[in-house]
Amino acid sequence: MRSELIHKIFLTGPDDFEPLALAIFRYQYQHNKVYREYCKAIHRPAEQVHQLTDIPFLPIRFFKSHAITTGTFEAETWFESSGTTQTINSRHYVRSLELYQKNFMEGFRLFYGEPTDWCIIGLLPAYLERQHSSLVVMADALIKASGHADSGFYLYDYERLHDTLSRLEAAGQPTLLLGVTFALLDFAEQFPMALKHTVIMETGGMKGRRKEMTRPELHAILQSGLRGARIHSEYGMTELLSQAYSQDNGIFHCPPWMKVVLREEDDPFRLWAATPGDRKSLNGVINVIDLVNIDSCAFIATDDMGKLYPGGGFEVLGRLDNSDIRGCSLMVL
Repeated sequence: MRSELIHKIFLTGPDDFEPLALAIFRYQYQHNKVYREYCKAIHRPAEQVHQLTDIPFLPIRFFKSHAITTGTFEAETWFESSGTTQTINSRHYVRSLELYQKNFMEGFRLFYGEPTDWCIIGLLPAYLERQHSSLVVMADALIKASGHADSGFYLYDYERLHDTLSRLEAAGQPTLLLGVTFALLDFAEQFPMALKHTVIMETGGMKGRRKEMTRPELHAILQSGLRGARIHSEYGMTELLSQAYSQDNGIFHCPPWMKVVLREEDDPFRLWAATPGDRKSLNGVINVIDLVNIDSCAFIATDDMGKLYPGGGFEVLGRLDNSDIRGCSLMVL
């Protein structure tokens, strides 16, 4: 059953998503004890789930207090959220690193083409200091797949990064600079430069080193210091295996196996999903369907406020007031 579902995930088309999501829901309801007990506790047993918006979404904080696993397996690794010494971190047990790698490679190709077309640089100092960062695993694999001699991780050596980017710019080499927010801001302030062939991808994360700011404020500062660079964003988190990307305009788009729906802030069981006939955007709290989360839970109720646009694109508007600050989020309200 699991292998059959996985085979279908990366073949998902617009008409396939809902039937596959419902099949994965039934699989996880049967084999994920925590999720099944949650569904029963909210009086939503499997026999009452007939369409996408009937599916219960597990609150993301369950990853802090429970081992969220579908089936019995020995995890190859786990991913752990960042946080302070006063917070309890989420932990996501990963049955197959190969599945995770296939996921982000397919997603990257969908939005950016082949990694070999890029020089890929990771500016992720705080994440590199952690052993269980999903972002570092992704960046490391993309760096290796690019095959470019200058691809790699750059810690706090901003002068070396400046020299490398200057050389790449002179050569007209398309470059992707994947960076944690505070490090990108530090670099832009200390080494302002023109970057006409470089895409900056900010992944969020102040780590308590700077005041939180809105995403438009952040992008304006980066564009001022790194003139000409295109500023993109990645929406991902420890509890998910898939990523959505925003290219230039702040609106995120998902790969075909990932979808965002909204829930009402005052009624978490009232859901909205984008449909082809929609003409206006909606505001609410972001729920994510990540079909690649087949070994944990594919249906996650996040603590992020968002706006859902016709066609399925979405914008992140901030955090619920009663949510704890997560290291990978930008406060944008």
